[in-house]
Amino acid sequence: MSRTTFFEVEILDGKTKKQLCFLDKVEPNSTVADIKHLFHKSYPNWYPARQALKLDPKGRTLRDDDILQSLPVGTTATMYFRDLGPQFGWTMVFVAEYLGPLVVYLLFYSRLPYIYAHRYTFTTSPHPVVTLACVCHSVHYIKRLIETIFVHRFSHGTLPLRTIVRNCVYYWGFSAWLAYYINHPLYTPPSFGEIQVNSALLVFVMCEVGNFSIHLTLNKLRTDGSRGRRFPVPSKNPFTWLFLFVSCPNYTYEVGAWVGFSIMTQCLPVALYTFLGFIQMSIWARGKHRAYSREFKDYPSLRMAIIPLIL
Repeated sequence: MSRTTFFEVEILDGKTKKQLCFLDKVEPNSTVADIKHLFHKSYPNWYPARQALKLDPKGRTLRDDDILQSLPVGTTATMYFRDLGPQFGWTMVFVAEYLGPLVVYLLFYSRLPYIYAHRYTFTTSPHPVVTLACVCHSVHYIKRLIETIFVHRFSHGTLPLRTIVRNCVYYWGFSAWLAYYINHPLYTPPSFGEIQVNSALLVFVMCEVGNFSIHLTLNKLRTDGSRGRRFPVPSKNPFTWLFLFVSCPNYTYEVGAWVGFSIMTQCLPVALYTFLGFIQMSIWARGKHRAYSREFKDYPSLRMAIIPLIL
């Protein structure tokens, strides 16, 4: 009858190399997540999501599902700890990112004191497109909040506080910039009047509905109880037919909505925000597209990442 060989795990501070913890009689099939929980018992302030463990101070961070006996270590393993800082769940992250722009835009739309000249305090714009833009902007972020709370399924991963602050500065800052110009007393309506506004509004509404439809489809893909991973396919909903041509139609619709908003308001800061958003979403979409192509042998070759037949 064979005896189980236990491991010893020494955890050092990644910067000072000072020993923080020594774990003995660790099961060989223990995962890095198990080790984090054991370490957490000695240091309650460093909960597992806040820990990064490495075999080398300058090496890669070990994954939670890495198994101790599969790592290139002997029966005495040395790991280096780094504090990732306070961590927050994805739901809280997105609520913070999306609630801010909603509130910030409404503050500019209300023309609170000290934003514009005193004589414009709490006045309203004579241009209907300004009110329409406020409604569209509000609907967009209310939809995002509803999706975050009721539709999206997040992993148990977390995000560090510094990243949340950076993202909030981006979303809140751009919303303030857009709102300042669109709600400015000297704002000039679109050059082609109602035709331009109504055409852009149609694009915006169609893309918002399309984006929501894709998110519902992705949600059902994760919760239908089927075994194994599958790639998304079109359903009877016409808005999902874009899956025939792109891997990430949610990003396609998102960019389309902001293009519509840019045309509707004819505002340069909105166009710049749309362009920067397109660059970032293209990076995400191409990464997802490559992952699908590698994972599934029968992945449709016609599909592109975000723009049909082009990108």
